[in-house]
Amino acid sequence: MKHLPKSSPKPPSLLVFGAHPDDIEFGCGGIVALETQAGRAAHLVVCSVGEAATNGKPKQRMAEARKGAAFLGATVEFIALDGDARLEYRVEHCLKIAKIIRRVRPGIVLVPSLLENQHPDHPKLGRIVRDAARLARYGGLAALRGRPAHSIGQLFYYSSGPGAEQEGSQPVLIDISAPSVLKAWTAAMRAHATQIRTREYPELQLARARVHGLTAGVSHAEALYPGDPPVFDSLAPLERGARQF
Repeated sequence: MKHLPKSSPKPPSLLVFGAHPDDIEFGCGGIVALETQAGRAAHLVVCSVGEAATNGKPKQRMAEARKGAAFLGATVEFIALDGDARLEYRVEHCLKIAKIIRRVRPGIVLVPSLLENQHPDHPKLGRIVRDAARLARYGGLAALRGRPAHSIGQLFYYSSGPGAEQEGSQPVLIDISAPSVLKAWTAAMRAHATQIRTREYPELQLARARVHGLTAGVSHAEALYPGDPPVFDSLAPLERGARQF
């Protein structure tokens, strides 16, 4: 009898947090599309409904986020914290997000960068999720009983704009040059039609990815900033560097 080859194990899921309905698509949507097209499940968590935005009402913003997630091949949910432009660091928020981490059980978590000089909700959410990932590991927390503890593999920070890229930290550049990835990412960004009234955000993000890509010798790349030093089994994954000149 001919034996069929064993299928590759499915990679642990990707869990991505955004403070507002468009943050994920603009900040790291190309990476989400890359991962889902490679077979990794991705779940997006949006922590407000954009109620303080100049353009777009909450129902519109939520509909745009659902459409954007569909283009990226991801699922999405909305949670209520303090509201758009009102977010504060609270232990209760950390525990709420820790419960989501235990439920989804991701391998990798993506969150907004911690740089202060950007929308104030972004660095606050980054801190909340960072600390929630630690709390999710602790088996003795009474507030988290009901789901088993879970340790993520790695947390990465993404930037929603050029001014939010973490200073003094070398990024990990993710090659998102595949045409199918760029097409899905662009469609996901353009799903947020209300926000494009303010600025041509898709062109801005594509230009940023183009610069990162040219630096790395590829068409397009997005930058992630590791929360902790990545650990590798060998030098093999590190043989490709960004220096091209």
